[in-house]
Amino acid sequence: MAEVLKGKPVVDAMVARMQGETAKLAERGIIPTLCIVRVGERPDDLSYERGAVKRCESVGIRVQKVVLPADIDQASFDKAFAAVNADPSVHGILLFRPLPKQLDNERARRMLRPEKDIDGCTDASLAGVFTNTKVGFPPCTAQAAMELLHHYGVDPKGKKAAVIGRSLVIGRPVAMLLMHENATVVNCHTRTVDVPSITRQADILIAAAGQLHSVKPDFTNPDQVVVDVGINWDEAKGGISGDVDFDAVEPLVRAISPVPGGVGSVTTCVLASHVIEAAARTL
Repeated sequence: MAEVLKGKPVVDAMVARMQGETAKLAERGIIPTLCIVRVGERPDDLSYERGAVKRCESVGIRVQKVVLPADIDQASFDKAFAAVNADPSVHGILLFRPLPKQLDNERARRMLRPEKDIDGCTDASLAGVFTNTKVGFPPCTAQAAMELLHHYGVDPKGKKAAVIGRSLVIGRPVAMLLMHENATVVNCHTRTVDVPSITRQADILIAAAGQLHSVKPDFTNPDQVVVDVGINWDEAKGGISGDVDFDAVEPLVRAISPVPGGVGSVTTCVLASHVIEAAARTL
């Protein structure tokens, strides 16, 4: 039986650490502040917002909201977003995307100041990930995968790592984060020939393709640590499942993260930690 890498112990440890960090900042007169910018009332945005607000407030982060009508025009959106961007009391901005069709997603992404980009979506933040410099922040889900590995004592140094997926949200950033910790990384994608033959050689496998149960037993080896980042609707189960066929793979590997209850539960903690770090960088 594999060790199951649950997210809750990671969350508990991060929350305790963040509460101490916000207390120290408060002693210096700084309250880390997150501003959530939301256009409309999309159910998935509202669900993530509730989780983010609850997590941030639990560790001493102040949360503000700028809620704009779904039919807002570009000029009005730009004005509202520019005001948040320029507000020195706001340390981090969470902009829910995609925006409605009448708004320019790329324009909004370019407007966001990197030092407030706590979800790692700007070009500057991504450049910081690739150059290993503190410009902006890594995408939260990519860093959450790393936090999971760190908590359970999985050191990437000298290890072979395979990442399935090459998106700028998870695949490529997490590959770079692994490389910065001295792993040897192969990034697999839809044009990779014979993915299982590559992933079977890996000590660490990160599954981030966004395809339900696409990672089967022949992708793995008995000494492997598998981190499942996938979030997919599973009709048979009537709920959320990962990219990894958990029931088939779990008995065959050293350790594996579940979905739900794994990386996803750590993501809002990483978001909160970025707000705290953004506030600390202002000192």
